[in-house]
Amino acid sequence: MSRPRNVSERRAAWWYRLHGYRILGTNVWIGGYELDVVARRGRSLVFCEVKSKSGPRFGDPLEMVTAEKIRRIRRAADAWLQANKGHGGCRVTFDVVVERAGRLQRIARAF
Repeated sequence: MSRPRNVSERRAAWWYRLHGYRILGTNVWIGGYELDVVARRGRSLVFCEVKSKSGPRFGDPLEMVTAEKIRRIRRAADAWLQANKGHGGCRVTFDVVVERAGRLQRIARAF
């Protein structure tokens, strides 16, 4: 497992750990795309996209999760599941964690 590259990704992974999830991967490159955080708790498997911005310019970080980004995350998740067959029976969800002004917000089952 690689380490999260930025503070927001580290904080998101830590949030999942504190809530009983096991971190299966961070910054995982698979199928030509990246998964920021892959976490599991029981039969739930979460693929989490993390977005942050340091300033108020260019809109909200949630706006950076476009239809194209969602397509890429889903493709990467499919490739990850193919490579990690032991998690095939899990309920898969996609979360987004955004950081605004130092505060994290988790959008569970975002797409």
